[in-house]
Amino acid sequence: MSDAVQTQSTPNAGFTPRVFSGIQPSGGLTLGNYLGAIKRFVEKQAEPIEQVYCVVDMHAITVWQDPEALRRQTRELTAGYLAAGIDPTRSILFNQSQVKEHAELGWIFNCVARMGWMQRMTQWKDKAGKNTQNASLGLLAYPSLMAADILVYHATEVPVGEDQKQHVELTRDIATKFNHDYGVDFFPIPEPRIEGAATRVMSLRDGSKKMSKSDPSDASRINMTDDADTIAKKIRKAKTDPEALPSEAKGLEDRPEARNLVNIYAGLAEMSVDQVLAEAGGKQFSEFKPMLSELAVAKLSPISNEMSRLMQDPAEIDRILGQGADRAREIAAPILTKTKEIVGMVG
Repeated sequence: MSDAVQTQSTPNAGFTPRVFSGIQPSGGLTLGNYLGAIKRFVEKQAEPIEQVYCVVDMHAITVWQDPEALRRQTRELTAGYLAAGIDPTRSILFNQSQVKEHAELGWIFNCVARMGWMQRMTQWKDKAGKNTQNASLGLLAYPSLMAADILVYHATEVPVGEDQKQHVELTRDIATKFNHDYGVDFFPIPEPRIEGAATRVMSLRDGSKKMSKSDPSDASRINMTDDADTIAKKIRKAKTDPEALPSEAKGLEDRPEARNLVNIYAGLAEMSVDQVLAEAGGKQFSEFKPMLSELAVAKLSPISNEMSRLMQDPAEIDRILGQGADRAREIAAPILTKTKEIVGMVG
């Protein structure tokens, strides 16, 4: 937690349970996005809790985006959500820029968050690098917009990958400081939910690096638009080591590539790592990779095919996003109005 901000032991008593999460449309959808986020969103729909899922296109422009590519990628990500099983009648699905309350609350939170909090964010350090003077102001400030994304719905849970946990912690800090500064108990203190075997999928070429759509090597990732032959080829060529798979998870500790492939198998098969190793322990990668390829193709090809079908009708995708935005604003607008009243703004 930042700057000694404290939370209550039961901070969300009295708040309606609600889930929020979002993904940037800055490049193609990867297996990492699917296993680390979308698959868990789909599974969570079985729970009796309101769920809000967002294509965070405003976050995407913190670095320059080609406008046509951004439009295409926004629709493709939406198609990925839908093809994987997000039901827009059960969950609220929309793109961030259609709900103006995100940006308005983001500004208020810019005035609550502290510069030191922003400058300590790992992703700011990684993306801005040494040349911080040339990075956009949006790149520095976007964690406060992420806090607004979550808190404008009074979300109590945020399913995230391990790499996004720091942003949820910052959101908790901002909510706590706002409540303290204005003497209210208005914003909940959202909980990060990090679940599953493959919450952080790594590169197929380097098990120490996250699988990324920005990696210059297409062989480093499985794209959700890859066909069956491409998926199988990438897994066949994935970096490994010469040792056989161990019979228990501890044996993967110093073997990042082996651990990554086992985690991917576990995530796709809905098994624990120990369950996978109970079946595959002692096998060489020449035996395990075909098992993984067969599983990956079986699980991912139907999603890829459905994404391709959905992308043939962009007007339908836009209609779904628009309907979702209307539903999202029904929740967000009164929360923003009350926030402005608390701050002292005349409406």
